Amino acid sequence: MENELIIPKVKERIHPQKMYLWVGLGSIVMMFAGLTSAHIVKKGQANWLEFDFPKVFFISTLVILLSSYTIQMALKKYKEKNQEAYRSFISISSFLGLLFIALQIRGFLDLNASNVALVGAKSNSAASFLFVIVGLHLLHVLGGVIALLIFRFKAKSVRNKMDNVLSVDLISTYWHFVDILWIYLLVFLYFLG
Repeated sequence: MENELIIPKVKERIHPQKMYLWVGLGSIVMMFAGLTSAHIVKKGQANWLEFDFPKVFFISTLVILLSSYTIQMALKKYKEKNQEAYRSFISISSFLGLLFIALQIRGFLDLNASNVALVGAKSNSAASFLFVIVGLHLLHVLGGVIALLIFRFKAKSVRNKMDNVLSVDLISTYWHFVDILWIYLLVFLYFLG
């Protein structure tokens, strides 16, 4: 017992790319916190327009929740070095991301068909806030979809050795983030919008 060597535990450091991702996500949170705060302040004004929330936004919520599951499965299969299953799940995640975007656009078109102007001289700040908040979220989802499509095409490459778990972990984290952000925005806009 006296001759045992005691080795101190070394704290595992966060990878710099993960740190950059978390800083970026924090910035996005701050942007949406500012927008939702401005929404609350503006809603207190007398000319706030009440309109029905697009029902298709709820369908899109189910789609993005499902895509969160598929991206998690893609990460799991990548870690298991199951390239075929990884390709399938990353492809499904990409498709679901595109479907989410299409459904969100459908919601905007439904509002427009109901004579709710989102922008322009005939618009109201209620509809404009919805457009800006949801539109900015859509841009973040689009960025994620582009990254997913890049990962999908890289997975088809013969040279893909499946040894860089970090990049798949980063896109998975980002995708879960835009999912959680959408849930927050949906609850906020539906109950306060």
